[in-house]
Amino acid sequence: MTILALETSCDETGVAILRRRNGDSASDLLASEVASQIAAHEKYGGIVPEIASRNHLIDAPRLLDLAASSANIGLSEIDAFAATSGPGLASSLMIGASIAKGLAIGFGKPYLAINHLEGHLLSPFFGREQIQRNISLIVSGGHTMSIFVRGLSDYQLIGRTVDDAAGEAFDKVAKMLGLGYPGGPEIEKHARNGDPNRFDLPRSMLDSENFSFSGLKTAVRYLLPKIGVIPSRADGAGPRSRSLDYLEPKSDQSPSERSFAFAQDGKLLADLCASFQQAVIDVLVRKTIAAAQKYGVNLVTVSGGVSCNQELRRQLGEACVHGGFDFKNAEPWLCTDNAAMIAFAASLRLRAGFQSRVTEEIDPNLALAR
Repeated sequence: MTILALETSCDETGVAILRRRNGDSASDLLASEVASQIAAHEKYGGIVPEIASRNHLIDAPRLLDLAASSANIGLSEIDAFAATSGPGLASSLMIGASIAKGLAIGFGKPYLAINHLEGHLLSPFFGREQIQRNISLIVSGGHTMSIFVRGLSDYQLIGRTVDDAAGEAFDKVAKMLGLGYPGGPEIEKHARNGDPNRFDLPRSMLDSENFSFSGLKTAVRYLLPKIGVIPSRADGAGPRSRSLDYLEPKSDQSPSERSFAFAQDGKLLADLCASFQQAVIDVLVRKTIAAAQKYGVNLVTVSGGVSCNQELRRQLGEACVHGGFDFKNAEPWLCTDNAAMIAFAASLRLRAGFQSRVTEEIDPNLALAR
């Protein structure tokens, strides 16, 4: 069984071809091609939907040819076609779904509409057929949620963000600090040399199963003037700048804050990034372990773009060991948006007897679980 999948939910175009061996539980990834749009959106500090969809139209046909060539297979030899149907940007989702539907109709093959978040959720099991019961933490630019996974397509939502997702908070804080886009890798890079305990930032809603990172973002925004670093604009856009009077102690500064106002920019930035990153990690780890204890599972998984963060992986892994849980994370290349995870989810669903109608519409707000 050979499946071709497209992923165009946001700003990356992905095409992958996956083959499941007959009589075998393993799968072979024959091709996986991704076209990133970071350079196209970086100057805007975020995703511009019209630019994203325009680039999908340009890149998808090229990646289809490239994937088929890499896999040494003709499109007529594909057994099923799949595409991300949501959640995501409507104008982007339409591109991949329309191509996959057209191919399915043209070659008379099954079509599968795949939930983008299910692709992430299943990615730690990539290449395997059995999905173990687990607590899944999905943490990305647009989504932060914990899911109780009983098996394929049997998911229960435990908690989700009520405002900013973790990845959004990384991007917005990075923008305040004049760092590049996307913000997660930039903050992680600077945090490696910083002290995560130098700034006391909030850990919101610790007694709730839901997540909230808007308050943390705002706390950083109000901290900056106190330590002599102010965003160049009221909305935090633009490069970092020093306030003109940063050499003068401020009456509302604590001794710790005052000492950092005199510090060099590099050290100050590293400590800010490390303190912010640790605040996010503390919330994610605490809530995930609490969910694993509550639902009595033996396994914790993590996926999504923010799960590329090495410190998050390390601390969540250590917390799982301490709590007596197994820990499984998606490979880094599967964490960011890609079509390989969509093809894998489609292969599992097709094997379980699922198919979609080609008349099925995309859903920008498609839910994974309720």
